[in-house]
Amino acid sequence: MRAITNPSFLIHYHHPSVASAVIRSLRHRLPLSAPSFIKVRALSTSASYAELDNARTGRSGSLASPPTSSDFKQKIDVNPPKGTRDFPPEEMRLRSWLFQNFREVSQSFGFEEIDFPVLESEALFVRKAGEEIRDQLYCFEDRGNRRVALRPELTPSLARLVIQKGKSVSLPLKWFAIGQCWRYERMTRGRRREHYQWNMDIIGVPNVTAEAELISSIITFFKRIGITAVDVGFKVSSRKVLQEVLRRYSVPDNLFGRVCVTIDKLEKIPMDDIKKELRAAELSEQAVEELLQILTVKSLEELEEKLGSSVEVIADLKQLFSLAEKYGYSEWIQFDASIVRGLAYYTGIVFEGFDREGKLRAICGGGRYDRLLSTFGGEDVPACGFGFGDAVIVELLKERGLLPELSPQVQNIVCSLDQDLQGAASLVAARLRDKGQTVDLVLENKPLKWVFKRASRINAQRLIIVGSSEWEKGVVGVKMLSSGEQYEIKVDELE
Repeated sequence: MRAITNPSFLIHYHHPSVASAVIRSLRHRLPLSAPSFIKVRALSTSASYAELDNARTGRSGSLASPPTSSDFKQKIDVNPPKGTRDFPPEEMRLRSWLFQNFREVSQSFGFEEIDFPVLESEALFVRKAGEEIRDQLYCFEDRGNRRVALRPELTPSLARLVIQKGKSVSLPLKWFAIGQCWRYERMTRGRRREHYQWNMDIIGVPNVTAEAELISSIITFFKRIGITAVDVGFKVSSRKVLQEVLRRYSVPDNLFGRVCVTIDKLEKIPMDDIKKELRAAELSEQAVEELLQILTVKSLEELEEKLGSSVEVIADLKQLFSLAEKYGYSEWIQFDASIVRGLAYYTGIVFEGFDREGKLRAICGGGRYDRLLSTFGGEDVPACGFGFGDAVIVELLKERGLLPELSPQVQNIVCSLDQDLQGAASLVAARLRDKGQTVDLVLENKPLKWVFKRASRINAQRLIIVGSSEWEKGVVGVKMLSSGEQYEIKVDELE
């Protein structure tokens, strides 16, 4: 083959390194023989390098057609991308059970369900510097040159929707969502790069009665699935504790978020690194030491001794613990000044659900975010909420031996004894479905031994057999699979 020297040829390639070499040869007019798996076809002489580059990168508008299976065959990796999951039927049953409990608890508290796009504007999640989440975004530029991201959490989308609705909705709003979230982060037990998250949020209530109600809803969920206060607890604090300490040392307000992000790393990085980051945030040595000392406080009484009884945060926390007693969940919660949560938008009470055995990461967490809406150009409204992931709770249920046994459940399995009666079997199945029954229709002419095995596997309650002699009489055979009882019944009388 003669050297390729004219850019009016478009390369159809299947190997990026070879394709790059071909492009270089075009630019520098170097001779190159095309391997057997590269196709070359002529374009008009007006074809540009941009068109060639589009073909090479696979962008929209590329003149290159996709490779056919006859050109190149390669086995795909049958595993999902790292950090993600498939949901075959047995896993899907568990997920559906979990989501059903999320929904029923939320609705029992008077909350309405909402959802948002999985794909959002990147700007929605890029907030104050230092947040881990900035470096964990799955983000890219779409074909319209817009910066977009797969949502790493749900709260910013909620804030966007509240701003969008404006005065068309009346406060307070009680909304919940169950959505898939994406974060490119280091994977550990109970932490993946995609997960589903249950959020409940109250918009428009400035009092800690909202936080008390949210914590109550989570505890209600735990009780429903068999988790007790022996298994799980809640650490509660307030961002205002840190604010008070920083105020005493005249630390500027604009550094508050940065300090909170650092404090949230307490159990993740060495203490020397924590101190180094706090000094880098312009805190004096004395401020660093007092701040770290305050974070060791584990009781409201001790906190009151250090901060004084007149500060607002003491009153907030006392009210929350008083409400917990009224709700009847005092044994579930404890004060822990080190809890700040890692997201910059929290402004007041924060809380975190934890495994008392210490084997798992945080089960859930949330708090008050009264100033989030203004960061997106809206008018601030008091708000609080929580996020509860699906991965850690499943690990906890495994640890406690509380995973439910969720087998497939079908009321009827219908089969015909003759291929010519398949239409009759379909009619029987359709009539039962019209009456609200679940039906597994055997679609092929199978021996009864096979049908009984399938009935056992799907936990069918009864077997309905369409035989030729019975059908002529307008009846079908019924076998109750739990008791073994058998009888014939008219089709119209099937219930």
